[in-house]
Amino acid sequence: MGSKISFIYHPKYDIPLPVPHRFTSSKFSDLFQELKITGLIGNSVVLTPTFATVADLSIIHNPDYIAKFESGNLSSDELRRLGLPWTKELVERSFLAVNGTYLTAIEALRNGVACHLAGGTHHSHYDFGSGFCVFNDMAFAAVQLLNQRRIKRILIFDCDVHQGDGTAAILENNSNVFTCSIHCRKNFPARKMKSDLDIELDDNLGNKDYLRILRNTLKNCTSRFFPDLVIYDAGVDVSQTDKLGRLKLDIDGIYERDFCVLEYFKNLSIPVATVIGGGYSGDPKELARRHSQVFHAAQNLHGFTK
Repeated sequence: MGSKISFIYHPKYDIPLPVPHRFTSSKFSDLFQELKITGLIGNSVVLTPTFATVADLSIIHNPDYIAKFESGNLSSDELRRLGLPWTKELVERSFLAVNGTYLTAIEALRNGVACHLAGGTHHSHYDFGSGFCVFNDMAFAAVQLLNQRRIKRILIFDCDVHQGDGTAAILENNSNVFTCSIHCRKNFPARKMKSDLDIELDDNLGNKDYLRILRNTLKNCTSRFFPDLVIYDAGVDVSQTDKLGRLKLDIDGIYERDFCVLEYFKNLSIPVATVIGGGYSGDPKELARRHSQVFHAAQNLHGFTK
């Protein structure tokens, strides 16, 4: 194992948004600064992704949808469903971030774990964007790795408070990818898709009950499907402070969740690539602190040099 953990980031991840907007436009650079302040950046190798191409993305997305988005020709209804205004910065971020998750997966295979300061855009479907998600980075990374025959079996373990509906739909017929979504039953999206394993949670679930369900779900997944790699969506909208969540985890619960997931797969010698998923707050620093928990967990568990 290397002496430094790989973090994947690009300064073009931030996007301009009107104020107020539910999505924090600076969440990616805010997270980078949080990791810098707490010393994690200094103990990491920061890698930047290149742009994915239209041909690359066509392995999971409709080429017509990709072209419409790239050229700014989405209809008002399509933009409303996406939830983000079209800008050239959004185009650049979207074509970079999918490759960011792919690069994170490559680094995880090399080093046991790697962390992306973006990703988790699980509401993006084959031919439309939804819920602030343009392209589906986790599905893209999984199919790329399989097509390149780097590995044979991938688990997408999604702990965002919202169901990974786009991921489930895109990968529905792919027997080499197992999709698991642990999400709040009554939250977005209203119309759920069918993952390989869906765990629906009641509102107001706190640390203790959530972590008990999490541990059972981890065992359930690997008893049914033993992967060569895990892509872990560490969404922090499970927090009691989240504007769009309905659960009651505190900051310690989020850290324990992330540590539990990473430790479980480390004990099985299965590499994990992490993405940050959703998180919504009126306080950018509070949100960055939440998102940083999985980076601290990865650093602490894997014993990288401090």
